[in-house]
Amino acid sequence: MKATRSRSAWAGVRAVVGIAGVGLPVLSFLARLPAALCPIGTLLLLTEVDGIGRAGVVAGMLWLGQAVGGAPVGRLADRWGHRPVILVASLVNAGVIVALVGAVLAGLPAAVQAVLAGLTGATMPQVGPLSRTRWSVLTASRAEGPGRREPAMAHKELAAAPAEGPDGRELAPVGGLEGQELAAARPAGPDGKELTGRALSLDTTIDEISFMVGPALAAAVVVLFHPAAGLLLAAVLGAVCGVLFAVHPTAPGPVRTGGVAAAGVPLVSSGLIVLWVMALGQGVIWGGANAGVSALSKELGEAGTAGFVWGGMAVTSALAGLVTTALPVKRDLTVRLRWAIVAQTLLVLPLLAVDGFVGASLVIAGIGVAVAPHLIAVFGLGERIAPAARMGEAMALLGSGLIIGQCVAAVVAGPLAEAYGYRAAFGLSCGAGPVACAVALLFVRGRRFGPLPRGAVGVPPVPVEAAWEPTGRSS
Repeated sequence: MKATRSRSAWAGVRAVVGIAGVGLPVLSFLARLPAALCPIGTLLLLTEVDGIGRAGVVAGMLWLGQAVGGAPVGRLADRWGHRPVILVASLVNAGVIVALVGAVLAGLPAAVQAVLAGLTGATMPQVGPLSRTRWSVLTASRAEGPGRREPAMAHKELAAAPAEGPDGRELAPVGGLEGQELAAARPAGPDGKELTGRALSLDTTIDEISFMVGPALAAAVVVLFHPAAGLLLAAVLGAVCGVLFAVHPTAPGPVRTGGVAAAGVPLVSSGLIVLWVMALGQGVIWGGANAGVSALSKELGEAGTAGFVWGGMAVTSALAGLVTTALPVKRDLTVRLRWAIVAQTLLVLPLLAVDGFVGASLVIAGIGVAVAPHLIAVFGLGERIAPAARMGEAMALLGSGLIIGQCVAAVVAGPLAEAYGYRAAFGLSCGAGPVACAVALLFVRGRRFGPLPRGAVGVPPVPVEAAWEPTGRSS
C-alpha cells in the first residue's frame, strides 16, 4: 500500500514534468535567479564602496522598480506574447545591471545610481509570474470547466478536419492550427484542473527556492571574487538563461480574446485584492525574519552565517512544495490557504525566544514547511480567478505584493533591530502573521474564488512548434 502511494505521488510530479520536459523547470529556475541576486548584490556592492546608508537607498529603489514594473511587463507579455517581451526585457535588464555596476565603481552621484537601480528593477523580465502563466496555458486544455477557453468557437473551426492520435484523442497537426484553435485542439482530460494545480505548485516551489538561493549565492560570489560579482552574475544569467527561456518552444503568443481588447477585460476583483494582501503579508513575514537573522548574526559576530540559517527555510519549503505537487488535491485551495497561513503564524512565534544560530535555524526551517503551501494556494487561486487575457499581468501583480512586503519590512525592521535588537525585527514578522490570518479567515472564502463565467477570458496561444504529440509531451 505504501509503495503504491509513493508511485502515485511521483506519478504526479512526472505528469507535470512530462508536459514540456525537465528542461523548462531548470531553465526557468536559472532565468529567475537575477531577480533574487540583484537586491542583495546591490546591497553588498554599495555597502563595500559607499557605505550602508547609500546602499539602503539604492537597493530600495531597485525593489521599488521591481514592484512598479512587474504589472506593465506582464501586460505587455499578454498583449504581444512572451517571446518578444521576455527577450527584450532580459537583454535590456542585463545591460542596465552592467551600467549600475559601472556607475557605482566609477563613483557617480547617488542620484544616478538610484535611477539605474530603479531601471534595473523595472526591467526585470518577470520570469516567475510569466512562468506560472506558461504552465497555466500548457495545462489549460486539459481543464474541464468555464473560464479557460471558448470551446464553441474552437470546435466550430476545427470540425472540418480533426486529427486523431492512436488513442482517439484529437491532436493539432503541426503547422495546421495557431492561436486559440491550437490551444483548444490539444488533448483534454478530466485530470486537467488537478494537473494545472500541480504544475503551479511545482513552479511556485521553484520560484521560492530561487529567492532563497539567490541571496546566498550573491554573498558567496562576493566573498570569493569581487563586491560586484553578485550583480555581474545576475547580468550573465539574464542575458543567457533569460533569452533561452524567452525563445523556448512553450512560450505563449499574444492572447486572443475574440475581438475584445485585452485591456477591456476586467482584471481587479475583490478576490485578487485579497490575494495581493496575502502576498504582501507573506513578504512582510519574510522581510522581518530576514532582517532579524541578519541582526542576530551581526550581534554574534558571525555575519557570514546568516545565509546558512536562511537556507534552512529553502530546504523545508522546497520539500513541502514538492509534496504538495506530488500528492492528490483533497481540499480546496481556499481551505489550504487558511490552514497554511494559520500554521505559519504559529511557527513564526518561537522566533521571539531564539538567542543563537541553532535555535534560529530550527525555527526558520520550521516556518518553511508552511511557506510553500501558502504561496502555492495564493498563486493557484490567482490562476483560478484571473482572466486568461490578463493572466501574466495578474501573476506579476501578485508577485509585486511579495516584493513590496519585503521592501516595507526591510525599511521598518532594519531601524527596529538597530534600536532595540534582533527580536524587534522578529516581532514584525510575528505581528504580520495574525493580520494575514485575520484576512484569510474573514475573506478567503469560496464565493470570491469561483471560476470566471464562460466567455469572460481568452486563451494565450501556444506556438505551433509546441504542438502536442500523442504522448502529451511538447516537441
